[in-house]
Amino acid sequence: MAAESAVMTAPQPEVDRAICETLAQWGIGYARFDHPPVFTCAEADLHVPSVADALQTKNLFLRDKKGARHWLVITSCEKRVDIRALGEQLGVGRLSFGSPERLMKYLGVTPGAVTLLALAHHGASEVELVIDEAARGVPWRCHPMVNTATLVLDPAACAAFLARTGHQPNYQAIPELDASGS
Repeated sequence: MAAESAVMTAPQPEVDRAICETLAQWGIGYARFDHPPVFTCAEADLHVPSVADALQTKNLFLRDKKGARHWLVITSCEKRVDIRALGEQLGVGRLSFGSPERLMKYLGVTPGAVTLLALAHHGASEVELVIDEAARGVPWRCHPMVNTATLVLDPAACAAFLARTGHQPNYQAIPELDASGS
């Protein structure tokens, strides 16, 4: 993908415009697809054309029991994450989803718009990043901090973005629930 950003085809909310401008300033290229608001991976698949080898990301904003530590966990939409096992794997015990208020404070987004790109938010320095090992080395489909568009970033663009935000990728095999849901 070229280092220039794609042309925006419709008026965008300010947060969307700001992250796209930031990507352009940092020389991080992407492909853009505008669509109606989506809240699930299945809805995104309906509106975003299939991009060869691009992983549709599932992004989970989690916190520890005391609310002292927060994580952005990135995996594929197909994976049913075993949050209990992930907490044990991270050595922090019980994890739960962060509230909409915490999500706004730390990542500057609302539920349904959680994304890798929210790590550019000023509060994100306190958020730890965990990326599924299965997501390594492939392009990612992610929201530009709103759920009305999807950007596709290649692995080099993702790495450059993380370097600019000061987040080290922590690749782990994210535990998955078995077919019975336990």
